[in-house]
Formats: sequence, C-alpha cells, structure tokens
Amino acid sequence: MKRVGFQFKVRTDRLEDYNEHHKHVWPEMLAALRATGWGNYTLFMRADGLIFGYFETAHSLHEAQAAMAALDVNTRWQEFMAGFMDGAARADENFMELTEYFHLD
Repeated sequence: MKRVGFQFKVRTDRLEDYNEHHKHVWPEMLAALRATGWGNYTLFMRADGLIFGYFETAHSLHEAQAAMAALDVNTRWQEFMAGFMDGAARADENFMELTEYFHLD
C-alpha cells in the first residue's frame, strides 16, 4: 500500500460549515471512496483553512483521483463543496501531493 499525503485550502469564513458537512458525508460518497481504494482516508484542519489529507491506496494519487472522477457522486460532491474552497473550484483537482520522507512502522 502507498501512503498518500496532500493538502489544499478552505476559505476561513467557511471552515465551520465545511467541517459540519464532513460529519455527514453522503453514504454513497463514502461507498465510492471505499470502492476506489481510498483506505484510512483522514482529513486534518488547521485554523487558517489549510487541510492535510492522508489515505492509503494500491494506486498513485493520480490514479485514485481518476477512479473517483469517473463517478457521478464525486462530481456532485465536488460541486457541492466548491464554494468552500480557497482559490480553487474543486478540491479534488487541486490536491498538492506531499512527499513522504519518514515513516515509523
């Protein structure tokens, strides 16, 4: 499994709502993430809107994103969340992948 870390930015004036929506992610979106291999998917939020995401996959970030992009539920979720993004229409198209440089097993 490959560990993938990435970041993107959410508007600071929308952080509370953004967080609240993630407490109630659509069941079909959760199922799509699982079906496309996004294991142990976790999001962390900083007070200034910087989001750090992490997941484990058998694929690259690009391949995992492509699998999700092919699904209608992802398109609907990304459009629903677009108003929360800082400078980007869709978070899933603006992930900045981070380089793993240390791992304690």
